[in-house]
Amino acid sequence: MRLSMLPGFVLLLPLAEIAGFLIVGHAIGVLPTLGLVVLSFVVGMALLRRHGIGILQRLSAQGRNGVIPGRELLRPAMFVIASLLLIIPGFISDIIAILMFIPAVRDLAWNYICKRFVTVRTTEGFTASQSSGFGSRSTPTSKVVDLDQDDFRREPNGKSPWSGKRLGE
Repeated sequence: MRLSMLPGFVLLLPLAEIAGFLIVGHAIGVLPTLGLVVLSFVVGMALLRRHGIGILQRLSAQGRNGVIPGRELLRPAMFVIASLLLIIPGFISDIIAILMFIPAVRDLAWNYICKRFVTVRTTEGFTASQSSGFGSRSTPTSKVVDLDQDDFRREPNGKSPWSGKRLGE
């Protein structure tokens, strides 16, 4: 999905969820429909509780060790996303969440996501790469600038209308 389509998707999803409620409510009744919504919420909360903290701890540990998060973190990350989608009331978000539990869908998501990884590592100076060849040497046209605290100093601009003023003046 292109980023320009995101606002339309965000606006149309609630309308589609309401239509889903109407269709399911008409087919099975109001109380069973509400029961399904509550059940998906409870299952989503249980899954989030089980997988949510663990994925954050693993991401933090791998970041401290300098390891680039990859495919092995996609599965628990998608479980967390699926759990959040189950918590959101609606049948379309529940269907998307259930699809995320299928390994083939996770593989498709990895193939889509890995092409968009841009990483910056600090071994042997800064290196920048995109998806393939993690850790390749940066090119002279790289936009990464490594400055130490002594390399950059900002002097106050005396011509600025805000110089010498305090908050509230």
